[in-house]
Amino acid sequence: MDISEKTRRRDKLLGEMFEKRGYLLPYHRLLGESDPDLLATYDSLYTRLTLDERVLTLYEREVVWIALIAVTREQYAFFHLERGAKAGMTDEAITDAVAIAGACEAFDALHFGHNAFNKWVQEDRAMGCYISLFEAARGQTAAAIAEIAAVVCHASRRNAAGMRVHLARAFKFGARREQVAEALSYVLLHRGGPTMIDAAKVWEEAAPDLGIPGPF
Repeated sequence: MDISEKTRRRDKLLGEMFEKRGYLLPYHRLLGESDPDLLATYDSLYTRLTLDERVLTLYEREVVWIALIAVTREQYAFFHLERGAKAGMTDEAITDAVAIAGACEAFDALHFGHNAFNKWVQEDRAMGCYISLFEAARGQTAAAIAEIAAVVCHASRRNAAGMRVHLARAFKFGARREQVAEALSYVLLHRGGPTMIDAAKVWEEAAPDLGIPGPF
């Protein structure tokens, strides 16, 4: 396409994206300037991944997203808190979602403890402590959604052991495969393909061991 056509397409796409999201980020402008067709393809993917209502409700979706951005320290994604509030999340509910991320980070210390110091820190006690922390952290968040959010938090950190704990608990509390699959798809956008590959592999390998539905 010639320069004038490329400019018109760029401006049209950026305008549509701003109207849809309420903001534009620097890399949107970068892609719009260099390759409007790539920007259009990306926007379609983003819209399907994070804006369209799929299996999770808009409220549930933002619980997962808020936990994910907290555990990865992604301050630029504050708009997920705005979307959560718009979907009906109170400040308390948003704080509970952040607390889920905090609890997930405690897993590493307890998992390390029972592996390194098993003579004193037995696995059942260490994991019992972790689950107690997690239950306190999730507050009023529905159990199944809290567990799904934790699966995603651990997936984003490539923590297979943490994923396995919460995959088992998610299905125990009534999560459906489609809900878990949607939530994990957020990892693709937020943490990239290699992390998503690991997440899908962990779920696939854990399914027969844990007696839970697999990803496919």
